[in-house]
Parts: sequence; structure tokens; C-alpha cells
Amino acid sequence: MTPEVSRPLRTADVARESGWSVQQVRDLERLGVIPPATRAANGYRSYAPVHVQALRAYRGLASAAGPVDARRLLAEALTGSVADAAAAVGAVHVRLARDRDEALRAREALGAIQREATEREATEDGVTKGEAIEVERTGAARAGRPAPADPASADPADVLTITQLAAALGVRTSTLRFWEQEGLVAPERVTSLRARQYGPAAVNEARIVAALRASGYGVPAVRDVVAMLRRLPGVDEGIARAGQILDRRLDQIAARTVALLRAGTDLADLVTSRGA
Repeated sequence: MTPEVSRPLRTADVARESGWSVQQVRDLERLGVIPPATRAANGYRSYAPVHVQALRAYRGLASAAGPVDARRLLAEALTGSVADAAAAVGAVHVRLARDRDEALRAREALGAIQREATEREATEDGVTKGEAIEVERTGAARAGRPAPADPASADPADVLTITQLAAALGVRTSTLRFWEQEGLVAPERVTSLRARQYGPAAVNEARIVAALRASGYGVPAVRDVVAMLRRLPGVDEGIARAGQILDRRLDQIAARTVALLRAGTDLADLVTSRGA
């Protein structure tokens, strides 16, 4: 509940209304997250409801975009135009939506790897390749999933250059080369110039690697997951582990999106209260 405007607010009042501690309120003021408090003749700080709104907004923004971007966004809301503030917050929504889409595509890629493992296991058990694919197609149809394509009939359009794959993942081509150097992604090499080309399997791996790296996992941990995905005996363990990581990634994105939505109300109040 927004405090009454009939009296100045003490640091303790702002802390209670905003959910921060007294020391955090002082620290955030020092960092410029909120406008400077006025000082009474005795030196005590005096705050207003705008400080409470700014601190509430900062909490949601920091959860959604990180503290550095949150300070920038809040500064734009306090000093910029309504259009600038709306565009800045909209950009965070777009980034979160893109991150969610990438995690979902990585989840789909993980499913493709699992289907390939099922096919190989069936083949090793004496079932022909064509029969294994038909079994999987039948199961997919019953489960309402799209039927897998025959790996032997890959569409040339599914093969990407390093530039195309980098654009699809939202990373630099140098990042893909680094992943290759670290054994995270294995492109196919063709032509006398050894130009990199990525087929469906390599694209699937790259999507998973991108999602794991975005989740904060270091190269050694990602390499372990990729290695498990590549070798049949440990594929179930690798798929389970990668699936858990991606699920946590999706949960984190959802939490950040909710935090941004909550911050939106306070941001709107801040912008409109100053007559922007």
C-alpha cells in the first residue's frame, strides 16, 4: 500500500513500504537508484512516495534484467520521456521472449536426440532402421507429437552455414568457432576451403549448448552433457541432465517475466506522476 503523502517519510518508513532494509535504502540512494532524499535541518533524510515506487520498481527490474540494466531502466523512467521508458521496458520483454523461445527450441532438439537414440537402440536390437522410424512415427502420432523425419533424407535446406547458425542462435560466429574448439559443437566440413556446414544433428547440439551456456553453465559442465548425449550408453543420463537444466532455465525466465510485469505498475506510476 502506498504511504500517505501528508507527511515526509523516514528511512524506516521507506524500507517497510518497499521491502528493502534501512541500509539497502541508503545504499540504493547512494548508487543513484532513487532520487536523493531531502535533508531536514537536523540532517535526517526525508523521503516521498516516489522513492517507494522507485524502490519497488527496481526490485522487479533487477530480478528481470539484472541490477546494472535495472539502474539504467529506472533512470530512463525517472528522467526520460514516456516513449523512451516504454521502449526500454519493451526491449526487456522482447529479450525474455527470445530467451524462452531459444530454450524451447533446445528442448525440442533434446527430444530429437532422444528419438535418434531410440532408433539406434531399436536397430541394435535387430529392428531395421526403417522399422525403427515407423515405430517412432506411430508412437509420436499416438502421443500427438510430430512424426520424426528419416535422417537419411535430410533436406539440404536444413544445412546451415556458420553465419546462418550464429544468426539463428543470436551469437557471434567466433562463439561457434570457440565451441567447436572446446568440443561442444561438431560441424561438418565440406569443400576444399573447409567451409563449415551444420546439419540437423549439429544444429540440435548447438541449440542445447546455447541454452546451457545462457543458463550460466561453464564449458566443462556443458562438455560433459554434450559428451553424454553423443555416446549411446550414457545418452539417457545426458538427456535427463540437459532436460533438467533447460526446465530450470524456463522456470527462471518465467520468474523474471513475472517480476518485470510487477515492476511495470510502479514504473507507470513513476512516469505519470512526474507528468512525462
